[in-house]
Amino acid sequence: MSAFPGADLRFIIGPRTAGEKIRPIRQPKRPMSQRRKPYPFDEFEPRWQQVWDEQRTFRTPNPGDADFDGTKPKYYILDMFPYPSGAGLHVGHPEGYTATDIIGRAKRMQGYNVLHPMGFDSFGLPAEQYAIKTGQHPAITTAANIENFRRQLKSLGFAYDWDREIATTDPGYVRWTQWIFRQIYNSWFCEESGRARPVSELEAKGWTPEQIDEVRLAYVADTPVWWSPDLGTVLANEEVEEWKSKGHTVERRPLRQWMLRITKFAQRLIDDLGGLDWPEGIKLLQKNWIGRSEGATVRFEIPDLNSRIEVFTTRPDTLFGATYMVLAPEHPLVETITTADRRDEVERYRKACATKSDLERGDLNKEKSGVFTGGYAINPVNEERIPIWIADYVMMGYGTGAIMAVPAHDERDFEFATKFGLPIVEVVSRGGGDAPAQPEAERGEGPALFDGDGTAVNSGFLDGLATAEAKAAMIDWLEEKGLGTRRVQYKLRDWLFSRQRYWGEPFPIVWKDGRHHALPDSELPLLAPPLDDYKPSGSPEPLLAKATDWVNLPDGSQRETNTMPQWAGSCWYYLRYCDPGNAARFVSEEAEKYWSEPADGASRQGMVDLYVGGTEHAVLHLLYARFWHKVLYDLGHLSTPEPFQKLVNQGLILGEDGLKMSKSRGNVVNPDDVVEAYGADSLRLYEMFMGPLQDAKPWSMNGVEGVHRFLARVWRVVHEENQEGGWDLSSRLVDERNEPGALPKPLRKVVHETIRKVTESIDKLTFNTAISQMMVCTNAFTAADKVPVGALVDFLKVLGPFAPHLAEELHQRLRAGFPDLNDRQLGDQPWPAWDPEALVEDEIEIVVQVNGKLRDRITVPADADKARIEAMALDAPKARPFVEGKTVRKVIVVPGKLVNVVAN
Repeated sequence: MSAFPGADLRFIIGPRTAGEKIRPIRQPKRPMSQRRKPYPFDEFEPRWQQVWDEQRTFRTPNPGDADFDGTKPKYYILDMFPYPSGAGLHVGHPEGYTATDIIGRAKRMQGYNVLHPMGFDSFGLPAEQYAIKTGQHPAITTAANIENFRRQLKSLGFAYDWDREIATTDPGYVRWTQWIFRQIYNSWFCEESGRARPVSELEAKGWTPEQIDEVRLAYVADTPVWWSPDLGTVLANEEVEEWKSKGHTVERRPLRQWMLRITKFAQRLIDDLGGLDWPEGIKLLQKNWIGRSEGATVRFEIPDLNSRIEVFTTRPDTLFGATYMVLAPEHPLVETITTADRRDEVERYRKACATKSDLERGDLNKEKSGVFTGGYAINPVNEERIPIWIADYVMMGYGTGAIMAVPAHDERDFEFATKFGLPIVEVVSRGGGDAPAQPEAERGEGPALFDGDGTAVNSGFLDGLATAEAKAAMIDWLEEKGLGTRRVQYKLRDWLFSRQRYWGEPFPIVWKDGRHHALPDSELPLLAPPLDDYKPSGSPEPLLAKATDWVNLPDGSQRETNTMPQWAGSCWYYLRYCDPGNAARFVSEEAEKYWSEPADGASRQGMVDLYVGGTEHAVLHLLYARFWHKVLYDLGHLSTPEPFQKLVNQGLILGEDGLKMSKSRGNVVNPDDVVEAYGADSLRLYEMFMGPLQDAKPWSMNGVEGVHRFLARVWRVVHEENQEGGWDLSSRLVDERNEPGALPKPLRKVVHETIRKVTESIDKLTFNTAISQMMVCTNAFTAADKVPVGALVDFLKVLGPFAPHLAEELHQRLRAGFPDLNDRQLGDQPWPAWDPEALVEDEIEIVVQVNGKLRDRITVPADADKARIEAMALDAPKARPFVEGKTVRKVIVVPGKLVNVVAN
């Protein structure tokens, strides 16, 4: 299924205006090497790619297909699919794709039904920005970019099932993305069961629409967001710094937005990480992002206003040391608390904070700033009046947007109190309960910062208690007095799910009489109409609002004009790959269950057996996909609670200068150039030979040339050059079945050792060690007087996943001289097995030293006893001259390693 077939493209964008032309992607000119190629890769690589394409070699049958074999185990391999930019692939992209391709090809030969698909994350802001500049519909740009990406991927010989190709912008895909949103919209989270449930259950209980809206997993809220007037859209927190650095204006303002209640799944998202085979660092990042904290909420009364401020703290034991409070500048109580004499300064500060991103206010906030509001609160444990400040290091997105500041025991509070001369009271001592107390200190005279566990001091009824006991006692006291409650808090916020862009999935929502309603399935997909222009108006009004005929419906209702973020399509693409042509369901039950079965038969949580991609998606994409998956699982649409069982992050491929590749540095390497000069197999092999998959590695053209020479040696094992400069089969090739002794033990051992090491290395993803062993084997074939064809074919089978074009070409050429060879493509033949007996050492090499100096090396039987080894060492040709005429005082034999003769 190709993205944007002609009919679908017209369906998305409507008729083009007169004279509108598709602007083609301009391909960079590439220098063509003039040197004579050491083997004709440029002739056979495109030919094999055409064969695989035309024969649909890597098509994977689904349950229900006539050629489906359900007795085979499945193996689902997934690449993080690319955003199809106009720049095309760079050499960093194929690294992970090559690794998964090697595994997929090997698993196919090992008897698995392998699902290895590819698609395109094709919605996104760059295509919309191009539309703003040119007036060309984003669908046209996206289709051209996809075509270029597909061409590049096919030029590298990846064994993708192109019948399963998807693009998140395909109308059929948009339909099911909108359908999944409807599932979320029509669900609520049941605290009792800890699962998502359909809102129809609440309707049956007589709940009103307003009550149901309060618990929907998809809801509307007025919330502060990052708005960019010149981009014409809301940005996620993680996008703010990127677009500000590109010169765009970003400001904070409240807007009506769609939100998803991912927070209801916070604990499950933490707990279920335990059953996943993910890097521990990625698990930790996810846990830290979710940010589970145990503590208490504490209520601080504001006596002058008959109001209160609620804060959450993980250290309720330090409450006696709270000497001031800090509110986020956006906190709704700021205007009420602020006194008249402080109002101007407070407003100036709030306005300055509105332009700062969360990153600038958090991790990048080195210099503390703040303003006193003039208001005071009452510390509930000692009834002291403490001042209320506002400061940018406190944010509404975390906790309650208010903190109790304990400067003696929190680094940020300490820095703030030190700067503004606020009291610092020690309430946790490093030592025992008899440590001297310092009840209060002015700026610069207070106790040193201590944020660890210790013993409570200056804390009334807590004095002398260890931190853990003091926490529990304080929470009990707060609950008894009605001043606070025990609570688990999460840093994770509900997912802001609205964008004001054009190039995104429209929400399947209409509004009437102030209420929202989901469209029925029969009206999906809802596609965006063409616009006369794509330029933002500078106001928060979404671009779709320009299409008034599309927005306003005959019955008086109006379509939702916000669109979904790019994350929507990437949340579930792995599910659609399982059944991409299904028009009746987002994935059939049979296909979903089959591709969810664990490959090893064990009890597992995740659907995908192996997911490979970059660490840039370590948190948000993975978290969002897990959330959507769990909702669908709870509603009975899926059979696994997690999407990805095993995750591997490939390292960056850096430029030859050791820096990250970028156009501005001029160190980007285009894979098209490498393929033209050295061939696809050389590029694939080099990227796997650079080092461990997970490590960052600098690119080197010398390295490419090195593996290219290795592949040329493989070519010459099979061929010899004739007088016309052509290639004939080597005269050293023999059929060992008809020529006893053609496969001597040393060569047989190397071949079987290669099969073993390559097999194990693929399972461990240590591809560089597999290539090293294949180089050893090639050298052994090159040095042999005769090259046994059967052993050579076994070698080509294990080389095939790494260099598939060369392996298939050599196998086909061997068949011309040895017609009894299997006539199926090499990749369709069984994976070779190694013979353990062939790996047994019959002979071992021993170093011979005379008086500690290396003089010779000898080969001895593996089972030779000490006396025989000693005799053979004394008779070693190169060592004998250093012993003759001398008295042998001692012979030291280290079994399996060396013999040292002491003579004088």
